[in-house]
Amino acid sequence: MTGQVNSYPELPDLITVLLGFFPGNGFLRFLEYWHNVFYSLVAVAMLSIFAYHATRKATLIPGRLQNFAEMLVGGLDDFICGILGKEGRRYTPFIGTLFVYILVMNILGLIPFMKSATASWSTTLALGMCVFFYVQYTGICRMGLLGYLDHLAGRPRKALAYSVVLPLLLFVVHIITELIRPISLSLRLRSNIWGDDLLLAVLAGFGLRGLPLLVLNTLSGLLVAVVQAVVFCLLSTIYFALVLTRQEE
Repeated sequence: MTGQVNSYPELPDLITVLLGFFPGNGFLRFLEYWHNVFYSLVAVAMLSIFAYHATRKATLIPGRLQNFAEMLVGGLDDFICGILGKEGRRYTPFIGTLFVYILVMNILGLIPFMKSATASWSTTLALGMCVFFYVQYTGICRMGLLGYLDHLAGRPRKALAYSVVLPLLLFVVHIITELIRPISLSLRLRSNIWGDDLLLAVLAGFGLRGLPLLVLNTLSGLLVAVVQAVVFCLLSTIYFALVLTRQEE
């Protein structure tokens, strides 16, 4: 939780540094308690500023910033539609936003005096729950409530329709599977980013002797930041694909 004293090394962030100069400042104490929320909002602000400047003067012949934004959106759309098919564009805004948001939060921890909000399970679990509820909402809207419950029961037909035990067992297994997905999503992302931040803090404690390893781990941390954002969104897309495929069948 925020506000607890950590027993593991951490790199100092902006709030920690300011508290060193102004230890009695109530506002800084408030930010320290909610530091994960603060840095997640920093990521929102950065993305909002980028989106504003990339789209405020959109032209037929795009400039560098607009061209980069269009390439990013087009690449995400191709990636998602390649898995979900022609209906994928409906989910590109949600999954694409997840990708860039997670990516920026991951990278923030590699910037001096900043922090990765995704190193906290509270942040990643919230993201996982967003995916969970949207997938369930999509399944219910597409199949109807009874149809979705039928899907969770394994769609018992013919001889299986007269059995109570097997459909009930499949229903329980599917419910457990659905509930585990946001936990596995969130823990995978949190653990990788937290571990990378921890390693950076340990190497920084070596001083100049650890500088080469610190630089090398920072570069590898950038790769981890991208990979973990891709993995989170890839799995989210697959969860949508499972629901949409069942609906078509």
